[in-house]
Amino acid sequence: MQKKLISLSLLLVTLLTFVGCNSSIQSNVYLDMINNKDSNKKILLLAESQSKDYPTTQGDNEFAKLVKEKTNGRIEVKVITGGGLGSEKDTLAQVRMGTIDFTRTSISPLSSYSDIMNVLSLPYLYRDSDHMWAVLNGSIGKQALEDIQKANLVGLAFYDSGSRNFYNNKREIKSVSDLKDLRIRVQESDLMKALVSSLGATPVAMDSAQVLQALALGQVDGAENNPATYFSSNQFNVAKYYTIDEHSRIPDILVGSKKVMDGISKEDQEIIKKAAEESVEVQKKAWKTNEDIMLDKMKQAGVKITQLDQSSKDSFKNSVTPVYEKFGSKYTDLIKQIDQTK
Repeated sequence: MQKKLISLSLLLVTLLTFVGCNSSIQSNVYLDMINNKDSNKKILLLAESQSKDYPTTQGDNEFAKLVKEKTNGRIEVKVITGGGLGSEKDTLAQVRMGTIDFTRTSISPLSSYSDIMNVLSLPYLYRDSDHMWAVLNGSIGKQALEDIQKANLVGLAFYDSGSRNFYNNKREIKSVSDLKDLRIRVQESDLMKALVSSLGATPVAMDSAQVLQALALGQVDGAENNPATYFSSNQFNVAKYYTIDEHSRIPDILVGSKKVMDGISKEDQEIIKKAAEESVEVQKKAWKTNEDIMLDKMKQAGVKITQLDQSSKDSFKNSVTPVYEKFGSKYTDLIKQIDQTK
């Protein structure tokens, strides 16, 4: 009993630290936990950095609903949206410690712990979305989920996060040569810098919050991101050329704390894993719907959308050979296996 109270106290301190004075979250989570007199009922927290209507959040909510249904209410997952428990990096660290139960994050931060996750982040790795899901739903995806247990994490399911594409305010990009000498904003990532350089452009690393102003002031000519972020951040107003080259398909992942999962019954562990797996189709559908809406809004706003065919994509991929030599040379067998996946 004393151990349980200590754990609850640590969790409440963590919540108060990251959420502060958010009264709605306090009433929905703090009071529920404090007033929970049913010792057989568990309240678990899932951290989500995106807004309450974002496609990944819709997947989270489906997961929470299924867990509650499958356990007849014994286990209730509370989804805390909008970064209420911290950034993806922060919540991932807390899940590893066991002070937060679940989080939804990009797989990028997991590349520090898993070589497989590192490979899954390589550019132009997949032919299209169907190819990516064939890989993630097969033996490679299963191995990747299992691989992060060494980081005190339980991989539950992959979520869709679309593709990242190039956009700029100078010209339509139909071939690799069209990128030559453009200044392209990238994340603070050695891989992304190498990718842009290999395509003949100049990478400029900066925080995402600075991109709109940098485009407007001419500090950069373009950037790269998915349609939802490009449109919702209003960058379409200052960069009207959007090329769907799909250079990055980096999936998101729903992970649980190994410490927390080890503390519940095997039966409930399987229920949670099954609920996560079943939530994927809802999340994928939500992502596709959202992406279609964003692309339609882009067209209505006068954005020139260029869809590359497979031959053009292949020429882009051939141009980033130096990136594979630098970041993928140790994983040639795995990369070949991914390429051969049907």
